[in-house]
Amino acid sequence: MSLRLGDKAPNFTAKTSQGDIDFYEFLGDSWGVLFSHPADYTPVCTTELGKTASLKSEFDKRNVKVVALSVDSVESHEGWIKDINETQGVEVNFPIIGDENREIALAYDMIHPNASLTATVRSLFVIAPDKTIKLIITYPASTGRNFQEILRVIDSLQLTANYSVATPADWKEGEDVVVVPAIKTEDIPAKFPKGFTLVKPYLRLTPQPNK
Repeated sequence: MSLRLGDKAPNFTAKTSQGDIDFYEFLGDSWGVLFSHPADYTPVCTTELGKTASLKSEFDKRNVKVVALSVDSVESHEGWIKDINETQGVEVNFPIIGDENREIALAYDMIHPNASLTATVRSLFVIAPDKTIKLIITYPASTGRNFQEILRVIDSLQLTANYSVATPADWKEGEDVVVVPAIKTEDIPAKFPKGFTLVKPYLRLTPQPNK
């Protein structure tokens, strides 16, 4: 069965480049990003893991823990990490799972037979502190992931989790947000004291509440 938004993220234990982990214990009360790579020593993924390492402070300030996965061994990962650090000018600072038996890849539906019978597709999951899946993105092997978009979505998800708002198209941190339809227009002033703009009865904008 494929995973869908709102499903519980499957827990697992695994060997990683930073030692053995229990996924739920690793996440604790944090948000999580789990993302997969078809194999070690792949060029696009080398740049992605480097970019992830360089964004550690951005993930930290959002209370997000990152873990990567490849179906190669932890020993292989250790050699690849040296290449990543050398070529991308970083220090890989998050665990990379060795999933040689593909149990985790199968639990997260990362093996797509039309793409490969053995390698994972390049999936990314954002997982909330309650361990539910909030975002699933799957990229083709040829296209590097946009990590600014991933951070943007995490910002949006965390706003929604803490306030009764959604974010409009192309929203960026600091811009106006949408008041969710469940809130009546007459109740907006008490909940959003910064004011609001009534565009249509179903489209109400308010300044980002945590700014």
